[in-house]
Amino acid sequence: YSGAFTYLAFLILNQQELSHISVEDYKSLHPYYITGFTDGEGCFNLSIYKDSRMSTGWHVKPVFKISLHKKDKVLLELILAALGVGNINKHGANSYEYRVSSIEDLLVIIKHLDKYPLITQKLADYNLFKQAVELINKREHLNKKGLHKLVAIKASLNLGLSESLNLAFPDVTPAQKMLVELKEIKDFNWFAGFTDGEGYFQVVIQKYIGLKFTLCQHSRDKALIERFIDKLGCGKFYSTHGRNEVYFVVSAISDIYKKIIPLFQKHPLVGSKLQDYLDFVKVAELVITKKHLTPEGLEKIKQIKSGMNKGRKIPSAMLMD
Repeated sequence: YSGAFTYLAFLILNQQELSHISVEDYKSLHPYYITGFTDGEGCFNLSIYKDSRMSTGWHVKPVFKISLHKKDKVLLELILAALGVGNINKHGANSYEYRVSSIEDLLVIIKHLDKYPLITQKLADYNLFKQAVELINKREHLNKKGLHKLVAIKASLNLGLSESLNLAFPDVTPAQKMLVELKEIKDFNWFAGFTDGEGYFQVVIQKYIGLKFTLCQHSRDKALIERFIDKLGCGKFYSTHGRNEVYFVVSAISDIYKKIIPLFQKHPLVGSKLQDYLDFVKVAELVITKKHLTPEGLEKIKQIKSGMNKGRKIPSAMLMD
């Protein structure tokens, strides 16, 4: 996977803010980073479809996957290198997918997530997925009773059963999906991984220059998002009317400069979002030193903002297929 580090090497070696971090640091992702990113972007899927070659007439295929824009293909390569299993394939015109589907390889994923557990409500999906993998590993999917157990599990995963599966298995009762109790963040590398999945660094230019660090999550994780305030010692919680989303937002410049920026200096981001963080740091420095009050400083902030997030031009090295 040596080719995966071309852009990261350039980025790290040319950013003073991360001069203490070597390219080698990125070659072994922290286990809790991987779990945090999985809490944000991972998907546990169980496919069940007709197959006349199987004794039950049905094929069952569990899959763990992470799909990202092609600008973050390097991050998928780092995850693959760290876990040592799976494959990365093109997934549509502008994205790639890290995919693990063999039972042997899925047991590696399970071993990782049992040791470094998920803490969002996605843990409930993982627990059902794990049950499915264990049933298949015991070859119980090859008999009618085991197949019905797997259909019951699928009924509680993601979008549930398709219309065709509901018609084929009308008597199946969905497996019980346990509500996940609030968990502690055991390691801030989890927070870095979760931020690479769900975070957003924003510069606001109105009558004043503002900075916002935001994490967005489904409202079912309301308690966890609220816990961030105590864990980081800053920020506020927001919910949206009519939408199943909740937000953790840090906008006080003192909290951003003294808490958020140092957090990601110690526990660095890895994906393309790292670039937005670095630009965010530059603007914070200009604000802290009052340079934003000068015409030159304001113009520099405008230039930085224009190239952040959706305005960023993606280097060709990151888009090579």
